[in-house]
Amino acid sequence: MFFALTEDQREFDAAVRGYLADRFDLEAVRAVVEDPSGDGHPASLWKAAAEQGWLAVLVPEEHDGLGLGLVEAQVIARALGAGVAPGPWRGTVLAAEAIRLAGSDEQRAAWLPRLAGGDAVGALTLRGSVPGTLPAVEYGEIADVVVARSADGLALVEGASAVRQGSYDGSVRLAAVEAAEGQALPGATAEVIDELAARATVLVAADLVGIAREAISRTVAYDRERQQFGVPVGSFQAIKHALADLHIGVTMAEHAALYAAHAVDGGSADAPLAVSVAKAKASDVAIGATAAMIQYHGGIGYTWEHEAHFYYKRAKRLAGQFGDADAHRARIADLTMR
Repeated sequence: MFFALTEDQREFDAAVRGYLADRFDLEAVRAVVEDPSGDGHPASLWKAAAEQGWLAVLVPEEHDGLGLGLVEAQVIARALGAGVAPGPWRGTVLAAEAIRLAGSDEQRAAWLPRLAGGDAVGALTLRGSVPGTLPAVEYGEIADVVVARSADGLALVEGASAVRQGSYDGSVRLAAVEAAEGQALPGATAEVIDELAARATVLVAADLVGIAREAISRTVAYDRERQQFGVPVGSFQAIKHALADLHIGVTMAEHAALYAAHAVDGGSADAPLAVSVAKAKASDVAIGATAAMIQYHGGIGYTWEHEAHFYYKRAKRLAGQFGDADAHRARIADLTMR
């Protein structure tokens, strides 16, 4: 079977990447990174996310969404990873997914159109529990609604106080959210929470493979131009072979993330395995590719002025979200050796 993105999905990918290249490039990212006191939520990027349907991708059409699937959502996640783009896109999409999967009709009607249209910012965390402190919530300080675990499953939290927390990845803002109470999502069974976690894991894996591919592409382009002993450094076997190995790893991770999205969307029996394979591969190759980006750019790759650290820090942060590579390899062993 030939398995690849459709023409429409490729056009969606090109639209996201085109916007970032033309309207929110690495200089715009740097402005966010170098303003640690800011909220990390650029208004222009958020407006584009709403207008171009990035936020509405998984929301059903009856709630003003596009009604598309996780395959299309991972296309966006991959493009945002490649652009190391800041902002609460993933948290908002996942909060909407939690409400779609587990919310009441009233909760869906109240929140899904707002989240799809960019009129509300969402966040999702599966760490901590309501009531209590929810640690390291992405954009928890500005979120209009946070979806979190509770004793009964999942809860919607509104108006909670938040204390900003530091992050070595300047393209995100984290906060500890003090959630005194929340509104239960009535359909939040253990199976629904597992599916929500799988969807979140796929989107993080897609972000990671976007980071990895861009890191390799930039490194190859640089090493074709950089001269040493009168020849491009990319012609040296030690570099050439290492980059070739990384290219293979990134390609495999890209296919794994794409298949995992397809498997989760289709409710395939092998979806849990596919998700763990995707996350393990994506975590490994993103860290490897971004570390190589720093090294193979020579001295400039270690400087603050170069963009390599944006990619490396984002990769290091996301590699541990929703299970690191070791945790997912252990899960793969459990799923395949029963």
